[in-house]
Amino acid sequence: MFHVYVLKSLKDLGYYIGSTDNFEKRLKEHNSGKTKSIKHRVLFELVYREEFKTKTEARKREIQLKKNYQIRKDLLLGLGFDIK
Repeated sequence: MFHVYVLKSLKDLGYYIGSTDNFEKRLKEHNSGKTKSIKHRVLFELVYREEFKTKTEARKREIQLKKNYQIRKDLLLGLGFDIK
């Protein structure tokens, strides 16, 4: 299975959207600072995850969430993030 997920930074309360085929491994990488773009925001907790049968489906959803402001805003507001 492939996953699209939203992580919440416990450091600055920001969010990160990503996709993977091994969520547990990826979360460990994020929390150990191995993800260069967000290592300054370590420690993360999972706040949302969707499962997909194919990598293509997961990537489409990840891109949709990252590029479509309204869809991303609706999801993040539903998760309790303060979106301005």
